[in-house]
Amino acid sequence: MTIKIQVVFYSMYGHIFQMAEAVAAGARKVGDTEVSLYQVPELVPEDVLEKSGAKQARAAFSHIPLIRPEQLVEADAIVFGTPTRFGNMCSQMRNFLDQTGGMWLNGALAGKVGSVFASTASQHGGQETTITSFHTTLLHHGMVVVGVPYIEHGLLKMTEITGGTPYGASTITSVDGSRRPSETELAIARFQGKHVAEIAAKLAST
Repeated sequence: MTIKIQVVFYSMYGHIFQMAEAVAAGARKVGDTEVSLYQVPELVPEDVLEKSGAKQARAAFSHIPLIRPEQLVEADAIVFGTPTRFGNMCSQMRNFLDQTGGMWLNGALAGKVGSVFASTASQHGGQETTITSFHTTLLHHGMVVVGVPYIEHGLLKMTEITGGTPYGASTITSVDGSRRPSETELAIARFQGKHVAEIAAKLAST
């Protein structure tokens, strides 16, 4: 039985896209998995993206297809990735999820595995609040929420500044976006993808 994993993300400057690739790589380590990457639609006007430098950055992952809300029902597990906006998910992701009301009413996502990863500009910029507040939406859908247990020892590192929470993988971008995901952060993201896939496989076999 093939387990279908979706990694659904929004990325403005590529940090979350890089983390999404790591999550997908981890999920692919589990046998009999089919892993798909999708991005949610952009809401920012083209001229604003260009002025901010985001248009050029987003060109690097323009090949990743946009997802439609109804495609979520095809997955056994969905791992969502979002940058943080004042301690919450970004508006692009919120807009996408707000289109899933029909699925909520029909329980279409109930019993599926859901997980979240995030980014912030600073070390204490709201990674945990973004992920745990995102979990509220997943719980309303009846999803089985999965985080990152401390058997992933990257969470315990004290020798470097790093993202990573028990609620989900995370990365720190710096205010100017110059910092890219570290190897520790990518390792935690890979673990999250593998952990989600393993749990989804166990649930599917029951």
